[in-house]
Amino acid sequence: MGRIVKPIKTPRSEAEEDRRFVNALARGLDVLRCFERAERWLPNQEIARRTSLPKATVSRLTYTLTTLGYLEHSPEREMYALGLPVLGLGFKVLSHFEMGRIVRPFMQALADEAQAAVSLAVRSGGWVVYVTHCRSDAPLTLGLDVGARLSLTRSAIGRAVLFSLDESTSDKALASLRAEAPHEWEQGQAGLQEARESFTRRGVVFSMPGADIGAAAVTLDPGDGRECFGLNCGGPASIMTPARLAQIAPRLLDTANRMERAIRSEN
Repeated sequence: MGRIVKPIKTPRSEAEEDRRFVNALARGLDVLRCFERAERWLPNQEIARRTSLPKATVSRLTYTLTTLGYLEHSPEREMYALGLPVLGLGFKVLSHFEMGRIVRPFMQALADEAQAAVSLAVRSGGWVVYVTHCRSDAPLTLGLDVGARLSLTRSAIGRAVLFSLDESTSDKALASLRAEAPHEWEQGQAGLQEARESFTRRGVVFSMPGADIGAAAVTLDPGDGRECFGLNCGGPASIMTPARLAQIAPRLLDTANRMERAIRSEN
């Protein structure tokens, strides 16, 4: 007899067993989340593939979300795009992100000094999302901006946040990523232990070898009980070489420390 493979238990699957969990609402949000940054239009068939929902269910959800304005429908393309109300919700969240006002001067100073991009990110499930982003005036810099989503396992900033979590939270976050994006989880296993050792020893995580983006990342503890944020400094790998990142790392750690003190003085 073959070995019985148990399904991956995630926070989502556990919540679905609770009578208070509204599946229809969760599925609607799944549809909105399946749009990636670099694409605008998706057909129902692709949405169904990404959400693992039946095509008939997706058709009802996209119709409802279009009626409410959260999706736009193009009859010519027979595709859907995110509507402006979704953007409005995001800006409402960011407008309440008071910490951004405090940390931006520190981040911009580092970006200018390193001639790179500096970003602050917060964890969301098995991912981290940029909430503040500063660029230098260097001709080549990162194209990512506020709202960009990176996996916990394949990005330096994601790994830094992952290593700051307690074991239970870390396990749940990885299970969520594995269920949602198994390729991100699998490809992110390479060099994960070495990155953890670097974080434990030096407090810094560097980007994966061979990556298009070269980055160094640390964590930032706001000191109010929230999870640590991730803070990174990076750019094209051709410019942000391992040697240059090693030079930037102490400055990045110092910037994070000064940001923490500024945040806590405002609390």
